[in-house]
Amino acid sequence: MKNKPVSVEPLQFSFPDLRSLCEDMTHCRRCPRLVAWRETVAEVKVKRFNHELYWGRPVPGMGDPNAKVLIVGLAPAAHGGNRTGRVFTGDRSGDWLYRALYKAGFANQPHSVNLSDGLHLKNCYITATAHCAPPENKLLPSEVLNCRPYLVNELALLKNVQVVIALGKIAWDAILREPCFAHPKGTPKPKFGHGLIYELESGIQLIGSYHPSQQNTFTGKLTEPMFDSVFASANKLLK
Repeated sequence: MKNKPVSVEPLQFSFPDLRSLCEDMTHCRRCPRLVAWRETVAEVKVKRFNHELYWGRPVPGMGDPNAKVLIVGLAPAAHGGNRTGRVFTGDRSGDWLYRALYKAGFANQPHSVNLSDGLHLKNCYITATAHCAPPENKLLPSEVLNCRPYLVNELALLKNVQVVIALGKIAWDAILREPCFAHPKGTPKPKFGHGLIYELESGIQLIGSYHPSQQNTFTGKLTEPMFDSVFASANKLLK
């Protein structure tokens, strides 16, 4: 677990479409610490999921390739996405997210259980700052850098995006780091805040939201009406 992650040049590769991007992503082994953790979790499991075969690989983004709304989270949960193979699936954060997406008209059902549950996203695509489950849900800066090419490529391939929803400060900062989503030169980088809406230089609207983690939802820092308001704002901006 103490292996130092290997850094790679952030923009050294590209992909012709989302399918080939996702396929390459699922075979990535650039961060030894994350590889060791995700595979250990998949082998050891937890008692309530002991009968299941874990995914145990990087979890790709998913959704409508023509999406106008892009949602960027932090990383898969050890017994959520790392188990099911789908982003925000199989944990309480996903329960919150897909319920909100369904209510806002971006999903055909309010739950996401596994890869064969019939879920479809409409006009929406979900990805993450990093695609491997990290220990204690904490990423190293070098791991964010190593995974950055995938986010860069997703941003390039999702050509119709008009609204980006950043779930948490790390996702917010990751988006603002990309030149294609840059904030106007000479202006201070906007600080993250729940419900904050910021127009980027490209004309894309960036919305901040607290992450629907148990830490935020159990303490009341993020409530269901607060979370629903973020997606209501996205719909208003699209109209």
